[in-house]
Amino acid sequence: MRIGISLLGIALCLFLIQASARFGFSRLLTRYALITHSAPVAEAAVRVNPSDPDAHRALAAAYNSEQRQAEAAQSLESAVALRYRDDYLWIELGNTREDLGDTNGALAALEEAVRWAPYYAHTHWQRGNLLLRMNRPNEAFADLRQAATANQKYFPNLVDLAWGISKGDLKTAQSLINVSNDAERLAFIRYLAGKSFRDAYILAHGSATTAFLNGGFEEPLTLNDVIFGWVIAPEQRRHLAVDPTEISEGTKSLQITFDGNWTPGTPLLSQTIVVEPEQSYRISFAARAKDLVTGGLPFVTVRDDANNQLLGKSENLSATTWHTLNIDFTTLPNSQAAVVRLERNNCEASCPIFGTLWLDQFQIEQTKPSIKQ
Repeated sequence: MRIGISLLGIALCLFLIQASARFGFSRLLTRYALITHSAPVAEAAVRVNPSDPDAHRALAAAYNSEQRQAEAAQSLESAVALRYRDDYLWIELGNTREDLGDTNGALAALEEAVRWAPYYAHTHWQRGNLLLRMNRPNEAFADLRQAATANQKYFPNLVDLAWGISKGDLKTAQSLINVSNDAERLAFIRYLAGKSFRDAYILAHGSATTAFLNGGFEEPLTLNDVIFGWVIAPEQRRHLAVDPTEISEGTKSLQITFDGNWTPGTPLLSQTIVVEPEQSYRISFAARAKDLVTGGLPFVTVRDDANNQLLGKSENLSATTWHTLNIDFTTLPNSQAAVVRLERNNCEASCPIFGTLWLDQFQIEQTKPSIKQ
């Protein structure tokens, strides 16, 4: 009896040693196959341990690298049969089936991925993108929105997809995105500001009004993450301040103190405003200088936001008393926004600027185009 038990124990130990060796060898082959994308090595891993889903996964990867998608799909089907709760395996199977043109089979696989990982963003994102490619946008964006809700890193991609699908229509894009909080709304506005300033402005303010924000500098200047209003060159921020003592109108103005550094051709201060295409406008503002010494005096320009084309410019800002300057300009056929900038004239390589400049009361009005004689 004791001899029989001992022999059984020895046999069991030998079996476990053999199984462990087989499992370890299979894993070694699997890792090597993943590195080299070698189908023969992966096939050997499957032969050594056919019950290892990772071996079948490695074989599928090797087949995919050789454009053998049908065989890759079969290997992934074997893998998910062995580890059916693995959402990543289902996603890989779905992608491979789609490569084969089997979109319904791909969708079935991705639905399994969602089934086993219903609260994770990546499963909904993968299924949503497939539904979008299947021309089922309503179902697609339900998944894509759920993914973005679960993980905010997907939200910029959601916005980009919605803007593309809507072909630049703000209302359609809003409906697809279904913004649910202020952080998402701000992210959408930031995205639009780089695509369509007019739409970004409408989303932020409710309408597209041609006007300066804080044109009289009565409100504090916002220095960080500015989308609308005055934008200040980062290297010049310490030289600008709202001044309650030197004013043209109201109670404050903007004081700019020059200490020598300002590269010609670079804007120091700017604001983008909404305009209508092929319309004439007049910008007026007040300026005063004190002890301004430079070979390249400052001035204000108006440029088209889309192509930076110069639409108009002011006189040089050098008068030592408050005076009003006007800029008359006409927008282009496709203009949506214009950028008003404080720039300076070009000069020789060494061209410092010293002194103080005050600006106040920026306003814009639509005018009738001048009649050419």
